[in-house]
Amino acid sequence: MDVHRCRFVPYPPSTINALAFSHSHIEEDQKTAPPRLAVGRANGDIEIWNPLDGSWLQETVIRGGEDRSIDGLVWTQDPNEEVHGITIIGKSRLFSIGYTTTVTEWDLEKGKPLRQASGNHGEIWCLAAQPALAPVKDEADGAPTGPWPGQRLIAGCTDGALVLYSTKDEDLQLQKLLTRPSSKKAKIISVTFQNRNTVVAGCSDSTIRIYDIRYGTMLRSMTLGVGPTGGPKEILIWSIKALPDGTIVSGDSTGELRIWDGKTYTFMQRVKSHKQDILSLATSSDGTTIVSGGMDRRTVVYKQIGKGRMRWAEVSHRRYHNHDVKTMASFEGKGISCVVSGGPDASPTVLPLSQFGFENQRALPFLPQESPIQGVPRKRLMMSWWNREVQIWRLTKLSKPQPETEDSDEEPTTQNRKLVAKILIRGEANITSASMNVDGSLLAVSTASDIKIFQLNPKRAEEGEGLRISKVTVPSSFSFRARLIQFSPDGKWLLIVRPDSNVTVARITPGSSSTSSTIHPRLSRLSRIDRRIEKFVLLGGLGSYERTITQTAFSSDSRIIAVSDLAGYIDTFVLAGDEDLTLDETNSDSDAASSSDSSISDSDSDDEEEAKPKPIFGQHWTRNPLASSLPQLRSTPVILSFRPSASAHSSLPPTNIASPHPTRNNPHPISHELPAGEDRLLITTATSDVFEFEVLKGGLSAWSRRNPSNVFPEEFRNTLDLARGCVWDISESKERVWIWGVSWLWMFDLSRDLPAPSSEEVNGEEKDSKLIGKKRKRKAAGGTIPDSKLGTGISRKMQKIVHEEVDESHALVKEVSDDDEEDESSTALERLRRENSSKSDGEGKAAFWHTSKYRPILGMVLIGEEGEAGPEVALVERPIWEADLPPRYYGDQEWEKSGVEL
Repeated sequence: MDVHRCRFVPYPPSTINALAFSHSHIEEDQKTAPPRLAVGRANGDIEIWNPLDGSWLQETVIRGGEDRSIDGLVWTQDPNEEVHGITIIGKSRLFSIGYTTTVTEWDLEKGKPLRQASGNHGEIWCLAAQPALAPVKDEADGAPTGPWPGQRLIAGCTDGALVLYSTKDEDLQLQKLLTRPSSKKAKIISVTFQNRNTVVAGCSDSTIRIYDIRYGTMLRSMTLGVGPTGGPKEILIWSIKALPDGTIVSGDSTGELRIWDGKTYTFMQRVKSHKQDILSLATSSDGTTIVSGGMDRRTVVYKQIGKGRMRWAEVSHRRYHNHDVKTMASFEGKGISCVVSGGPDASPTVLPLSQFGFENQRALPFLPQESPIQGVPRKRLMMSWWNREVQIWRLTKLSKPQPETEDSDEEPTTQNRKLVAKILIRGEANITSASMNVDGSLLAVSTASDIKIFQLNPKRAEEGEGLRISKVTVPSSFSFRARLIQFSPDGKWLLIVRPDSNVTVARITPGSSSTSSTIHPRLSRLSRIDRRIEKFVLLGGLGSYERTITQTAFSSDSRIIAVSDLAGYIDTFVLAGDEDLTLDETNSDSDAASSSDSSISDSDSDDEEEAKPKPIFGQHWTRNPLASSLPQLRSTPVILSFRPSASAHSSLPPTNIASPHPTRNNPHPISHELPAGEDRLLITTATSDVFEFEVLKGGLSAWSRRNPSNVFPEEFRNTLDLARGCVWDISESKERVWIWGVSWLWMFDLSRDLPAPSSEEVNGEEKDSKLIGKKRKRKAAGGTIPDSKLGTGISRKMQKIVHEEVDESHALVKEVSDDDEEDESSTALERLRRENSSKSDGEGKAAFWHTSKYRPILGMVLIGEEGEAGPEVALVERPIWEADLPPRYYGDQEWEKSGVEL
């Protein structure tokens, strides 16, 4: 396989401005929705992450738009309800601010704003949620009494106003202004609840103010004094927290952590552990640990020491980030205890909380779970997109590295790539999905507002190299936005997944260089199986959010569609009938309008549509009769890919096949025969389980039955970074799949069985064969620190490494560098690691192989037809050190190398 290592594809990382867990703490017997982490970025995106016992899956991304920013996030939990003896879990609700006067609540199921509220006050700088109150029941009738047990929101504004918002009755309304704008123009830049009725606000005038929300009165103010000599006189309280016993903790612009008595509101202690501003704070649920993050890139952990009158002290500090530690959030429960931090370097970092010092930290990828890269092998094109921009590159094949010549005006490594198209999408909404058809003549782009389709034709000779771009007129049935879009391999169908996860398919008639492509006005709506989920489950918690479709796939002959959702359900659909372009289809406006109605839900009307399908050119989509035979997976699928047919690239399905003979009663008969072809669907889940289903038979394939997940290599099953995509290498002699993640690349040969697990030696000790094949339980962070490394420091232990030369005659990958810098030859240690990781099935051929030598991988796609060495792929790397980040703080013994371009 030829690999083009590319670093020229831009993908600017966006700063993490806000982090919020749906729960800060969950008791063992507490009935509540599974925890989620919301990540707010400077480009307006909101990412929803699922900890998954340490797997950390980025489930979905709610796209932002131009001049939008997420600067604060909070979750609330509505009270649980008892209905006929059944507990309905209270809804998990997500709210955000963005330096405007508006608070926004988000609909996670549809990925859009649900409701907004604003008032006559300044821009909102900070937001906090009221602690929940356990409901108190009256013994007489069992009805809840006392105050409303739900949570309200408190917002601090730039004009000094403190505003209370109500979330009662599943609504969002401005309740009252606790304080009017300050005459001193003191901004409220941090806010938290000390208890249900007391609010603590950190201001920009060196003052912490305490308010009672019941009466709107200020109870006390605490001053930090004057700033340090030579600096500003006023101290900014960037972050403030309250411990369970009422103790108040503040972090300010002097780099000091200050502890305040929560009863007398007096100063108790200060700890100077940062050289610059403390920007964020997090605390443990029991109040025994405090974590701070600062502008100096330090993350500091504090605990109480001593006896009697205990005092807080720094127990550890380290630079986990390459930039400011701007925000933090903590969570404890469900076997997880961690703190997540983030900032301009865009990567969320997970630190252990209760097991700090005994577990490693872990950096989550800043690259998206769904790759924004697509290849068009027939035209050697590669498309990438981000925000509101699409770029299309053409890569030429270099059989041998070209030497640099004095007459060359261009770098040798840049001569084999050309930017042939650059498209800026009009409007404010960011792109949610993009797809190109098989011959690179059509580009479909969906945003949070609509779907756009562009015709791409080569420019004339006098116009130079590149593509001419023209907009394709879409029918009125396309007047909606989409979550996912994908062209079929034959380019005749466009799969559209709407924000509410309804699935539709549009028929495309490709055009030529002189004519534009046309889109059939009637859309085929596909109904998923009714899973009979209890209504009380859908009413509470996250609602039907887990039925959100995240993965789609077409079979190589374009006659099978598979979709999967967060809950692990898989639905499949098949294209019945034979194509007959002679059929003159006439569609009324009512048909188009009904097909464009996105408010239809899975109901009896869907069964009616299935019973009476409306054909398009003699073909219609229908649910796979054996779709219900596919089981619900234990975790969310992250890869959905049909195994290509060995002859799929050389022979496309025939067109214009004659339909059944007409009769007197049926002048236009429709064939209902199901397709017969390659139907094996490969699925990789968030817990690194691998399955292959024969969807037309409703069961596992023979290879998957012989190779269950527990026989896969232990290193693959226990990898921390999730799988993100795959590339197939299928021919008459090979059946390989290359699965890639952000930091690794694995190859599995599906024509061979994996070696059976057996007793192995690990670190010189024999491993129990009973443990072979069993997956280790992941930790929330980076795993347990080995006992041999606890308490060791620099120069405490040395490791001897012997470099040996290894024969590379069985190398599987040949690289062609497309970078601005040539990669150095692989070291002997790298070759040794790759060779030792390859396992044979006894015939001298590798059953699997892997490497971790690549930098953070944004995408890996086919860009060329299969040759003697296998497929030709482009592997796009985006290391964070090549990103354009804002200036950062440099302290003692730190400096930048001048005159060196990184």
